[in-house]
Amino acid sequence: MGTPLGDFVRAKRDSTQPATLGLPERGRRRSPGLRRLDLAARAGISVEYLTRIEQGRDRNPSVSVVNALADALSLDAAERTHLRYLAKITGGACTAHTRPAPPRRDVRPSLLQTLRLLEPGIAVVTNRLGDILARTSGYELVTGGTGLLDAENPNLTRYVFTDPRARTFFADWDEVADEQAFDLWLGPSAENSEWLSTELAPVAGPEFTRRLNRHVVPQRGVLRLNHPTGRELRLTRETLDASADAQQLVVYLPADDETAQALAGLRAHTRGRLRAIS
Repeated sequence: MGTPLGDFVRAKRDSTQPATLGLPERGRRRSPGLRRLDLAARAGISVEYLTRIEQGRDRNPSVSVVNALADALSLDAAERTHLRYLAKITGGACTAHTRPAPPRRDVRPSLLQTLRLLEPGIAVVTNRLGDILARTSGYELVTGGTGLLDAENPNLTRYVFTDPRARTFFADWDEVADEQAFDLWLGPSAENSEWLSTELAPVAGPEFTRRLNRHVVPQRGVLRLNHPTGRELRLTRETLDASADAQQLVVYLPADDETAQALAGLRAHTRGRLRAIS
């Protein structure tokens, strides 16, 4: 049985071409990417040890080995952070059989005050499970009528994978789905993420499970939205992590003049207030 760490290392090795690391091609092979022999040599470990890590038979590689694998695969900063996180939860080997306590839904007063200062801009406080905890009137203006905020406790991840309207609202649905699946690995706790994943898998199907196990760090480029009024909105995102609360504040900014004008038009016909969800 594999582990998140082993799955990531194997997936990254398979997607890395030898030429990108300055290695010679060694002729035809049955699987794509980098050979175990080459990765093990670059990391300074044995092929047998690398095989045990990839197959989940070694769950506790040392910090130096994890760092050596990151160097050998030429991981970028985001991928290195993800690799270290996977090593941590793999070593912990969570075996909880009861549903964990849900992540906190209250938002610190100072974070709420920050959100209010952003009015009437577009901003939201979420956790990595996708729970929408508080939002500005601008966020409601952009997402209203899409179904995202219909639930008593809206959850972006569940909406993306289970509501057909999400595929229309998000012009680049595949990229957004990749982001939401990846963020579950960074959830408030490994137990919370595991439970949400278990709940989503039967209804979301292979579109969800394939992404969850692929471990591709998303690029998070411009977010394109098809607003119900017929306008296309292009937004850039700035994220402030509230690590102590396992929450994040995301601010959305117009990526071009057309989007800025479209938002001004929407605001001219709508007024709203900040609504914090408890």
